[in-house]
Amino acid sequence: MKINDNELIERYKQGDADALGMLAEKYRRPLFAYLINMTNGDADELFQETWFRVIKKIDSYKNQNFYGWLIRIAHNLTIDRIRKKKPDYSLDAEIGDGETTWIETIPAPTVDKDHLDNKEIAKNINIAIKTLPLKQREVFILRTYEGLSFKEIAKIQKTSINTALARMQYSLEKLRKILKEDYNELQ
Repeated sequence: MKINDNELIERYKQGDADALGMLAEKYRRPLFAYLINMTNGDADELFQETWFRVIKKIDSYKNQNFYGWLIRIAHNLTIDRIRKKKPDYSLDAEIGDGETTWIETIPAPTVDKDHLDNKEIAKNINIAIKTLPLKQREVFILRTYEGLSFKEIAKIQKTSINTALARMQYSLEKLRKILKEDYNELQ
């Protein structure tokens, strides 16, 4: 018999530590996938911090959508981490000539039809996703990989549904441009 999230939370609040373990196991993969896609190497640490925050704030949970609440905590921790970190470099920085940026010097990926497989396509898509601005990337990941509604995404990002929809539209337009050359070669 499957126990719902709210029951597990109540059991945890009453002292059943195994209930929290069941929740952690249930959401381990999707939470970790979200953090990997949103960060560059901090996923393990943020994963632990997210669960520490869940434990600390469990009394403020209002028996709604636990996964949405969990992702909201992870989102806030990720944003805090990004704000604290200073970038080591910027691909938008100009090269010495003052007219070219570093990102313009990166060669476009080439596709060899004879050796192309699904892993290569997935790799190219993941690379393209990493180039999206943070908020657009997050909307794309939450909608496409996590299957959250735009209403839930808007709540996580503390914005309107229309803004979440626009961010998704912008992310799709950017991904189409980035992946256009690869896609055309696959036809």
